[in-house]
Amino acid sequence: MTNATPKLRVTDISKIFQVDGESRTTLNNIDLYLDSGEMVCLVGASGCGKSTLLNIIAGLITPTAGAIFVDDQPVRGPGSDRGMVFQSYTLYPWLTVAQNIAFGLGLRKVPKPVRRERVAYFLQVVGLTDFAKAYPSQLSGGMKQRVAIARALVNEPEVLLMDEPFGALDAQTREQMQLFLRHLWEQTGTTVLMVTHDVEEAIYLSQRIYVLGRAPGHIRQELTVPLPLTRDLEIKLAPEFIDIKRQVLHLLRDEASA
Repeated sequence: MTNATPKLRVTDISKIFQVDGESRTTLNNIDLYLDSGEMVCLVGASGCGKSTLLNIIAGLITPTAGAIFVDDQPVRGPGSDRGMVFQSYTLYPWLTVAQNIAFGLGLRKVPKPVRRERVAYFLQVVGLTDFAKAYPSQLSGGMKQRVAIARALVNEPEVLLMDEPFGALDAQTREQMQLFLRHLWEQTGTTVLMVTHDVEEAIYLSQRIYVLGRAPGHIRQELTVPLPLTRDLEIKLAPEFIDIKRQVLHLLRDEASA
């Protein structure tokens, strides 16, 4: 962590669910942070609470204990300071691409000229200017997810939260979207926290990785990714990339056998 106040700070978060009259601890004493402009990934086995943690940060689930801060301000529910992108595209099928992107701006009563300008900018950023009048049913999976990302970014959130955003895509499209997200992050400088089960994806995209253990979910280890900030897909074949992948996989395997 730098000396500056973190953009996002998660302090001592725990979550207990009641299931069939029994208490089940899903998350236990989670501490993490993101500096401004960082991209950080959460990885871990199924059931370790990755998505629950992300939903707590988004304000969609209330933690049992602990606190979340964005720019040192406590999070007490959903807010425009956090944008969310899910695995499912969650687009409105009756709205065009441009209308989907503009939806949140309309709810916030942003003036129409400003709305048009910002939608046009983010259509250009995600490479969908020519599809502004298309409907979701006319788009590929990768294009739908670009619309979902643009819809989140157009509201200029302090932190973009992404929950397995490429999980429903085929392998080739997934790699194209990884490259797209890297370029988008370099262009916008948005602070991004992303959940993924794909170790290669986490290494390729992020500056740091939090590996979560389970039973209950906890931070097993924080790893810095010592790769250049500008990356192409070929870096996945580099020895230093493979070394980091080996570290993460060993942590996940140790957790599974514990």
